[in-house]
Amino acid sequence: MNPSTSALLTDLYQLTMVQAYLDREMEEEAVFEFFVRRLPPNRQFLIAAGLEQVLAFLSDLHVTSEELSWLEQTGRFSPKLLRYLETLRFTGGVDAMPEGTLFFPNEPILRVVAPIPLAQLVETRIMNLLNFQTLIASKAVRSVLVAGGKPIIDFGLRRAHGAEAGLLAARASYLAGFAGTATVLAGMEYGIPIYGTMAHSFVQAHKDETTAFEHFAHAQPDNVVLLIDTYDTEAAAHRVVALAPELKKKGIPVKGVRLDSGDLADHARKVRRILDEGGLREAQILASGNLDEYRLQALVGTGAPIDSFAVGTAMTTSSDAPSLDCAYKLQEYAGRPCRKRSEGKATWPGRKQVYRQYSDNRHLGHDVVTTLNDPQTGEPLLQPVMKAGHCISPSPALPEIRHQVQVQLTQLPDQLRRLEAGAPYEVQISQALQSLAERVDQCV
Repeated sequence: MNPSTSALLTDLYQLTMVQAYLDREMEEEAVFEFFVRRLPPNRQFLIAAGLEQVLAFLSDLHVTSEELSWLEQTGRFSPKLLRYLETLRFTGGVDAMPEGTLFFPNEPILRVVAPIPLAQLVETRIMNLLNFQTLIASKAVRSVLVAGGKPIIDFGLRRAHGAEAGLLAARASYLAGFAGTATVLAGMEYGIPIYGTMAHSFVQAHKDETTAFEHFAHAQPDNVVLLIDTYDTEAAAHRVVALAPELKKKGIPVKGVRLDSGDLADHARKVRRILDEGGLREAQILASGNLDEYRLQALVGTGAPIDSFAVGTAMTTSSDAPSLDCAYKLQEYAGRPCRKRSEGKATWPGRKQVYRQYSDNRHLGHDVVTTLNDPQTGEPLLQPVMKAGHCISPSPALPEIRHQVQVQLTQLPDQLRRLEAGAPYEVQISQALQSLAERVDQCV
């Protein structure tokens, strides 16, 4: 059994609520929407990601005989619930913002319309998938914005919070604009370009650096990127220069070197000079080592001669903002608009659409959140993606999503491109939606 596809990858209260719905024959159509209440600190916008995995989960939704047997053995669930789960399939509809869409607080990025037991049951996994990839893509794009067009590689698998997190982080970061990943399986699963060099252990396993470099070059003649900070960075750069002519005779070019510790800007300048003076002007410098968007901004800002970057832990864990204040809330049941009024967590009722309006120079102007039957000028962002449990069309290829992100980044106003939060982007709540909320409140 693959745990990531199991219908039991859910919270207990989803099953207990489903049982209660079935007991009372509450199986009419419900509408749930996923949205983010507020941005994490210093975030200006978010990038919707994870829809492809959500649709795959819903398309394959079922409970295995092994899972049914275990549920029965717990003694917690009624025969009626077990019979329901035995034939469980997702038969509902889904509307969503396309993956890679830039969005803002209080804007639904996904809507599920299905009988309430079904729409309730899938809540946990939907939130799990959308929260994580959206979080990581929104973190990764900050590095992209400050890197000045220089390639960035995902190096984060080893400190990711589990295998699935590492894979999905590679996908989300590539979607956001990273050049590739060190995670080999992500190359196989998603077609993401894979990159890698060598570890300090490889150098340490040899009696001297020159021998280590030579052995690695012969093992990877088309990818000679040598890690040079195991002992003395500048001394190692001189060893690379000395070795390069012998490798060149054998048709093996030195593609680059990697810096992973110390004052990266200072080392890069010294190493660049050593490489250039040694005839290795084409060899590039890759920098890694506890990088995040702030360190990238500083390195680029000082003009450090670094050609590409590898970002790991900070991005894969979104270390400064490890979760989103997101929600999947009931907005309508049996044709009746629903609204949560909890302090600090109030929701807007009913099925909604988000319209994006642009300024004259095609930069993002403002968004309008309104009811589904209140068309506005601008671009409607939510689109049908699943009907009667079947995907309307195949999910777009990852390079296509990545391209759309790049296009949208060119539409960002200057104030939204900065790492520090400034004046927030304007999201208007329409009069129609405010009026609906007032009517719902009067009925409570």
